[in-house]
Amino acid sequence: MTESGSPRSVLFVRLSAIGDIVLTTPVLAELHRALPQARIDFCTKAPFAPLLKSNPAVTSVVTPESLAPGASYDLVIDLQNNRRSRKLIRTLRAGKVTRYHKRNWKKLLLVQFKINVSDGYRSVVERYAEALGGLAPNVTAPCALYPSPEERAFAVEALGAGGPVLAVCFGANHFTKRYPLERFARIIEIVASETPARVLLLGGKEDESEASKLMTMLSESARGRVQSFAGKARLMQSAELLSGVDAVLTNDTGLMHIASAFGKKLFVIFGSSVKEFGFMPWGAEYELFETPGLKCRPCSHIGRASCPKGHFRCMTEIAPERIATLIVETLNKNSA
Repeated sequence: MTESGSPRSVLFVRLSAIGDIVLTTPVLAELHRALPQARIDFCTKAPFAPLLKSNPAVTSVVTPESLAPGASYDLVIDLQNNRRSRKLIRTLRAGKVTRYHKRNWKKLLLVQFKINVSDGYRSVVERYAEALGGLAPNVTAPCALYPSPEERAFAVEALGAGGPVLAVCFGANHFTKRYPLERFARIIEIVASETPARVLLLGGKEDESEASKLMTMLSESARGRVQSFAGKARLMQSAELLSGVDAVLTNDTGLMHIASAFGKKLFVIFGSSVKEFGFMPWGAEYELFETPGLKCRPCSHIGRASCPKGHFRCMTEIAPERIATLIVETLNKNSA
């Protein structure tokens, strides 16, 4: 610790997942601004380490496997706050440990009994900042990612030159967070007929087969405007692709938060998700599409493998034409 009591070494712990880690970056930036001489390390699982690569606020990115037992830190900030992160932290020499309070009891009340005890929207970014113990009380920094020159070169070649581009992030880890593929296809058909835009399909390996299905749902003319990178672009290559598009149509997924790091106009579809959970895009302009007033919503705070009521109204009552109208308006404005 410094003479003033400020920590010289800090470890952030957030093991997963994409969106959660992207949402730590404003807090990292503010802490680095407050403690410019401090060493700030970040521990996360290996697949997510690229999200923090080259971040100027981070001295070193470590994984649970590479973090040396007995490593010493003045301050450890546990933004995961689960059994695994607490077990990991017990192997360290930590001067002080602070934790992100998940307020799971509020989520339980909202999911199980539809009782909303929140006093207005609070982003998880602001709640992460509380774990800093007053070191950076006012978080105004945006989300930030730093793709490499090689990743930028990949995106430049893939995007080519000229004309507006719409990215479509059609996947999500859980079924109740996924807008139906045929509705994405309907939006793409309208965009292709009413704008000069090209469309990029983005997602991970797990989305590759769904991207193929989506392509088969399109007319030949619309399909000629679409290129799928689902399963073909690595995480930070996808990030750099998102940095070069004009608008992003997305489910509630990690790619939504990646796009927000580049200030993209977002068209966000929420099914079982609700904004009260705190995971709206941070610092980016967005249009939210949801079905308000459903007594069964939200049915989960993370998503489900199927609709527990069997009707999936939270998604099926969102008209693709309504979404397409606003996207067309934005893309034509950008191409004018």
